[in-house]
Formats: sequence, C-alpha cells, structure tokens
Amino acid sequence: MVKYTIMLNCSAGMSTSLLVTKMQAAAKEKGIDADIFATAASDARAQLDSKTIDCVLLGPQVSYMQDDFKSMLEGRKNSLGNDIPLAVIDMQAYGMMDGEKVLNQAISLIEG
Repeated sequence: MVKYTIMLNCSAGMSTSLLVTKMQAAAKEKGIDADIFATAASDARAQLDSKTIDCVLLGPQVSYMQDDFKSMLEGRKNSLGNDIPLAVIDMQAYGMMDGEKVLNQAISLIEG
C-alpha cells in the first residue's frame, strides 16, 4: 500500500491542526495510509528538506504565498516521482473543517 505524506501550511500551524485530525480520521476510515501534518509556512522549507512530501496544501489565509511555495517546490519530487502538487485548501471545506473533502483534494492532486 502506498503511504502519502501531506503537508498543510498556515500562518502558525495552529488553525490547521484540527483539520489534520479530521483528515487523519477520514484517511483511517477509507483505509488510506497517510502521514498528514500541519506546519507554519515559515517552517515549510525545513520540512521539505527533511522528508519526502507528496502534496502541499495552503490554508486560505496564506494563499498569497502560493508563488513563494511554487519556487520552494521547484525541482522537488514526491514519492511517485512527480512534481509535488501545490494547492490552496478549498475555502468552504476549510471553514467547515471538512477533513474528508480536503483529504480527497490532496489525493486527487497526488494521483493526478
């Protein structure tokens, strides 16, 4: 079974921690092996340097940092050998803390 590593980013890594918990529960329910974690945008590069990330999701409040993340991800590959996908978390799913919807967003980005 494939294990996905999904990194969520927000200003301080706090507001996304509840979403991570809900995403982990959704993954478990679906039988998906996933390492899902939240980090502050300022710590993203260190995380990218220390592990293989399959997908990077940005909280809506840091969507303005998308270009910074694009350049940070340039040349990096995920565990499938593809460029690491980057997206802003669907605002409605984020607001509702809909872990399943955000997990589905990440998986569809990873699997293309």
